[in-house]
Amino acid sequence: MNQATIPLAPQTPARGNGSGSAGAGNSIGGLLLESGKITPEGAERVLRMQKELGIRFGEAAQRLGLITEADIQQVLARQFDYPYLQPGEGKFSPHLVAAYQPFSPQVETLRAVRSQLMLRWFARGHKSLTVMSARPGDGASLFAANLAVVFSQLGEQTLLVDSNLRQPRQQAIFNAQNRQGLSDVLAGRADLNAIARVESFVDLSVLGAGTLPPNPQELLSRDTFGTLNTQLESRYDVVLYDVPASSSGSDGMAVAARTGGVLLVARKDVTPLAAIATMSDQLAQNGVKVVGSVLVSF
Repeated sequence: MNQATIPLAPQTPARGNGSGSAGAGNSIGGLLLESGKITPEGAERVLRMQKELGIRFGEAAQRLGLITEADIQQVLARQFDYPYLQPGEGKFSPHLVAAYQPFSPQVETLRAVRSQLMLRWFARGHKSLTVMSARPGDGASLFAANLAVVFSQLGEQTLLVDSNLRQPRQQAIFNAQNRQGLSDVLAGRADLNAIARVESFVDLSVLGAGTLPPNPQELLSRDTFGTLNTQLESRYDVVLYDVPASSSGSDGMAVAARTGGVLLVARKDVTPLAAIATMSDQLAQNGVKVVGSVLVSF
């Protein structure tokens, strides 16, 4: 897969045209009511204007100043099962651009990466993939989180596993409250109920790192991890593992050996080529396939 440059900073969303007619269920009017963006009284005003002027429900609601263009975009996305959030909604990291800025160029690039991974990896019988960088701070965790969101937006049952048992990031990115996670499951102190469904995205779940253990490498190298991975692959279409950087130890290599494939993440103008080369050599020595590479910037 060719390298892709993805600036992971919040951008202004693209604009679109509101449309749809009044009604219940999945109509624009019904969705606006259900989401609380308009009141029943407001809907009556919109219906009267719609009838008088012969215009669409969304256009009438905007003319009355009851909703914004962003509101229309969001309910249209729900009509087509493409969930995303307004800024501040969900209390996730603002750098989760796939959730907050789905029409931005950055997310278009994420979708291109997703398509390549579907063709080159997941469509060939694989269910899990490790996302790894060469050095800490190169953006692998944030990239894995955004990638998980776009896979879920495709309708794939997606699980993001925070396998960084030293400095986990996903709990903070998704504002998760569940304290138990991967380490607790591997230690036999929790079961798969530790997996948290991300309600804002119907097809996305996250398994956090859990209690930080004194022996992360040993936990990830146990046969129980292989058994767990098999269980997860049977339940989900896509399982993405966020792991520590290769320079932080062998934790990521232990996970990659189970998934069989790695997506390399490098940071533009920061990650040395020598570090990527060393990491690629280590993966090859462990029989792990480098499925692709991405270049991110902040």
